[in-house]
Amino acid sequence: MTCFISAISSPGIERRYFLKWMRMNLDNLSREKLSGLRKQYKEKCKDAENKEAIKVIDKELSNSSLGTEHFFREMGLLLDGFPLELVDGDASNIPLTWVSDVLSQLNELVSPKNKILVVTVLGVQSTGKSTLLNTMFGVQFAVSSGRCTRGAFMLLIRINEDVKKVLNCDFMVIIDTEGLRSAELAQLDDSYEHDNELATLVVGLSDITIINIAMENSTQMKDILQIVVHAFLRMKEVGKKPKCQFVHQNVSDVSANENTLRERKLLLDQLNEMTQAAAKMEKKEKNKFFTDVMEYNPETGSWYIPGLWNGNPPMAPVNAGYSEAVYQFKKNITQILGNCEWTPYKKYKDIYPDWKIPPDGSYEASDYWKYVMAKFNEEFAKEYGLKPADIPTAWKKITRLQAQQSLKGSYNIN
Repeated sequence: MTCFISAISSPGIERRYFLKWMRMNLDNLSREKLSGLRKQYKEKCKDAENKEAIKVIDKELSNSSLGTEHFFREMGLLLDGFPLELVDGDASNIPLTWVSDVLSQLNELVSPKNKILVVTVLGVQSTGKSTLLNTMFGVQFAVSSGRCTRGAFMLLIRINEDVKKVLNCDFMVIIDTEGLRSAELAQLDDSYEHDNELATLVVGLSDITIINIAMENSTQMKDILQIVVHAFLRMKEVGKKPKCQFVHQNVSDVSANENTLRERKLLLDQLNEMTQAAAKMEKKEKNKFFTDVMEYNPETGSWYIPGLWNGNPPMAPVNAGYSEAVYQFKKNITQILGNCEWTPYKKYKDIYPDWKIPPDGSYEASDYWKYVMAKFNEEFAKEYGLKPADIPTAWKKITRLQAQQSLKGSYNIN
């Protein structure tokens, strides 16, 4: 633990090298663990009487994806390119005060260059959501078969000077979410409410939402559309009409635009049907069509992307058509975001006058986080060319030993 604190407290490049190596080593550990568990799972599935054993292994598979994000729940190294856990996937909880404190501190560090646009992806598990974001933005969200992403993670990207002229923003936030309608959560009574709440949260935060759909399962597609429509309907009720783009992945033959008109019309019919059903449940029957809820054009709002692999991995080569299609989709997203209207967050009352989010006194930043910010405030500011943050006097009195004890307590380490 002392070595970890010493390495994470190192300045600049040394800390970044440590974090990169830590990420790779954790990925290797998870890969070794998951490989053995999947082999056991495959063997147990051969006998239908092994239901309890299968359930135990299935739970172990869900809990065996360990990454740097699990260590940095208490830190929030957004400016170092590491994701911040927005929704705790283990407890299905949003640490509102913690996230608010981190984002407020981030705003102070990057001010006055603090204009941020937000892109979110939603979809069924294991349909390539994280891979899509990684390909589009050159980031490194964890990807693997099964329910890898748990909860929701946000990642901050600094915009290059040449792209700023197009996007008219200083940073972009990418939000990756866990798969909706997952097999693990489907066993719970409140799984549908969980998915609805997650979708509503991330859609509310986003300037544009990517709805990722795998073409091979029409039943799951309808479930996802219903969840998404509920979220967009709620956004309309608070005065926000968000934008979205539908991405159909694993399309075997990406035909010419005129040949996909039938699929686009079918999708719009399904969206209208789900809108009417959701409006009835929410007692907002005046919304009859999907376009009543949000801005959507069937001609430009649906994208068809081929599979990532030419054949079955790991020996199959990467499909060049995937990268080409994703590149065109990214250009479209960039154009849409460049036309977004932006309002400083401090003026949110002008748009949402009824919003009132009182602070939650039950949460407080850990002593470890306070110690790191107080001790390295000047270094953080110098590293990013910003002014130092205003650190409370009480934070400056926390000792290194108290910080170590706080970090150990966070992970139940004796």
